[in-house]
Amino acid sequence: MTNNRISPADSTWTGMVPVEDTALAVTDTGGTGIPVVYLNGSYATRKNWKKVIADLGPGFRHISFDERARGKSGQSADYSFDACVRDVDAVLAARGVEQKPILVGWSYGALVAVHWADRNPDRIAGVVSADGAMPWGYTDPENLERIRVMFRKMGPMMPLLRPLGLAARMSAEQHAEINVELNQLCAALGPVLDRIGCSVRYVLATGANLGASEEEIETVRASLEPLLVTNPNLTVTAKVASNHSKILAKDFHAVAEAVRATAAALG
Repeated sequence: MTNNRISPADSTWTGMVPVEDTALAVTDTGGTGIPVVYLNGSYATRKNWKKVIADLGPGFRHISFDERARGKSGQSADYSFDACVRDVDAVLAARGVEQKPILVGWSYGALVAVHWADRNPDRIAGVVSADGAMPWGYTDPENLERIRVMFRKMGPMMPLLRPLGLAARMSAEQHAEINVELNQLCAALGPVLDRIGCSVRYVLATGANLGASEEEIETVRASLEPLLVTNPNLTVTAKVASNHSKILAKDFHAVAEAVRATAAALG
């Protein structure tokens, strides 16, 4: 690990964790509380979790990091979904986390969280999903091409979108392929959610999302309903007023409450 910094006011560590061909910018508040690992939306950063972390307070060990080519993390030759799942392992190992963590994911990060939990059933305390990890996605060639065209058109705007957490330090083609892969993985998520053995608490947003209408996004959310019946480990703890993009900024308390409920159920 390099560029390490420990806050003099507490045990918070901030630094770079080498992973494969890159390095991830990580913040770890330390302490003996239950580890809570925060997984970002597709192009978001650690900053989006500040209100959730503040609401939960020092009773938890908060670990957040910027994914490859996001925030202060380095670029990579691999931006695949599997790389994101591997990065969770790398951060846990680098920070010496031995206690089972709660994974809290927003959007893309929620999908990473449930896949990591499914692959590591003996290492997970629970998952909290902020409007993500629902079994619906485009798989037809027409809509996948629509995604690619949209990102090609957005290419010149990428430098302006990066400070807003709406783009990464990637090409337009790489952005598009992340979204194509995301849709394909969501469409195939049903069996994962049906068998997952840990608690997965959902905080659902309301309304539209950037690039999708309210009708489309509510269809995505409704796809979760049959699985709530077949797997009692899945629960919806709240349906909040914020839309997908604003859920962590405006309804952070509902996300924090879902984390508290997960921790309380551990006994």
